[in-house]
Amino acid sequence: MAERSIAAIYFAILGIITTAFGIADILVTMGAGSFAFGILEIPGDLFRGVWGGFIVLSAGLFYLSGIRNFEDIHQFSKIVMGSILIWIMAGCDIFAIITESIPGGEDGTWFNTLDGFLGTYAPPYAPAVLLLPFSLVVVYYIYKRKPEM
Repeated sequence: MAERSIAAIYFAILGIITTAFGIADILVTMGAGSFAFGILEIPGDLFRGVWGGFIVLSAGLFYLSGIRNFEDIHQFSKIVMGSILIWIMAGCDIFAIITESIPGGEDGTWFNTLDGFLGTYAPPYAPAVLLLPFSLVVVYYIYKRKPEM
């Protein structure tokens, strides 16, 4: 019973943080700019900002709506859906990082130098990439669930 309450508290905190990141994504993009602080970067482009912010906001709302009665499969599926939304957005952001690291810069080279290649993987990161390791905890609870007969 204590482990279920710990999981509910964990996903509640994750839901609050995810919802805050989603709202911040939308607000920063509506302000027609980008925001960077430490390892966090909120891009200002329309697709990643507004649509990505809406998806991250939806993931946070899924987390928050699934924490009550956590052991019910329908409530647990909301938490899994929130994690899947985070995985999709983080996958898109990581793919963008990889594809930006390969071509060279404006100087006309076809491929990036080794320093430039490795430099693109340094922080700051988008909110979904920062949330990715924390959303993977749901995999533990998926494997832990016993099939109900």
